Amino acid sequence: MEFNVLVVVSMLVAFVLTLLFGVVYIEFLKKKMYTQYILSDAPEAHAQKAGTPTTGGVFIVLPIIAASLAALTMNQTLSPYALIVLMSFLFFMIAGLTDDIGKIKHKANKAGLTPRNKLFLQIAISILPAVYMTLGGQTYLSIGQLSFDLAYFYPIFVIIFMTGVSNAVNLTDGLDGLAASNFSIAMLACTLICIITGQTDLAIVSAAAMGSTFAFLYFNSHPAKVFMGDTGSLALGGLLGTLAVMGKFELWILLIGIVFCLETLSVIIQVTSFKLTGKRVFKMSPIHHHFELLGWSENKIVLVFSLVTFIFCTIAVVLFKILW
Repeated sequence: MEFNVLVVVSMLVAFVLTLLFGVVYIEFLKKKMYTQYILSDAPEAHAQKAGTPTTGGVFIVLPIIAASLAALTMNQTLSPYALIVLMSFLFFMIAGLTDDIGKIKHKANKAGLTPRNKLFLQIAISILPAVYMTLGGQTYLSIGQLSFDLAYFYPIFVIIFMTGVSNAVNLTDGLDGLAASNFSIAMLACTLICIITGQTDLAIVSAAAMGSTFAFLYFNSHPAKVFMGDTGSLALGGLLGTLAVMGKFELWILLIGIVFCLETLSVIIQVTSFKLTGKRVFKMSPIHHHFELLGWSENKIVLVFSLVTFIFCTIAVVLFKILW
């Protein structure tokens, strides 16, 4: 395990760039009236969020890419792994931005990309890392010294995995600061894991993502001045999934992204239960809305969920270090 100071530099540069870019970009969004439209079936308290600028993910993604490329170039570690992570990240952002623009243009939350088209784009983006890792013979999944080879099934796994993680973060982005706070903690865990494995290039990227999303909370914490939109949530989910694939810690996402997993699971349980029995398990899904309808404030939900993520990320990093 070797620590590189450029990991910290990457994080700090992304942090500062996000704060600076955010001020300018939010003013641009206000002038152009690029604002959020709220779902009619969302909790009543969300009605007041209508008109909040969206597509804030732009000033998360671009600073991460800029800070990462600068630090990677300085460290002379501009590896194919890091480039594929950043390329996939950018493509996921473009897919999310396309969705958000559709919603803004037609002034309706459901007027963006159809679920089928969104899924198609996510699958298409996931093909690059899937093929690269397969051609490189890295088709195994491992926990410590235990590993099993998926062989030619690995590309299918990667596509399902990356699409799932991208959608999981997207589902979590339903309250002010919820996705960004949990994601920044997850990126801290990813950074530490990459440092443990000696993957400085990936540690630089994940550290930049941690710095940027933490800075984004200045604008996105309750009451939010801007939403990241699908521009941010699809991209961040795609980044988490791609980092795990390229860094070969795919199975650890179950701990690192525990909140994202639970949010997705709550939707699956809700839909399945309603279709089979006609009854709902939760007052509303994803599960953060369930707690919201129980009377929890947004700040309390974000705090508790972030604490859960921090605990599970700590467990993941400690176990990873022991087993490594």
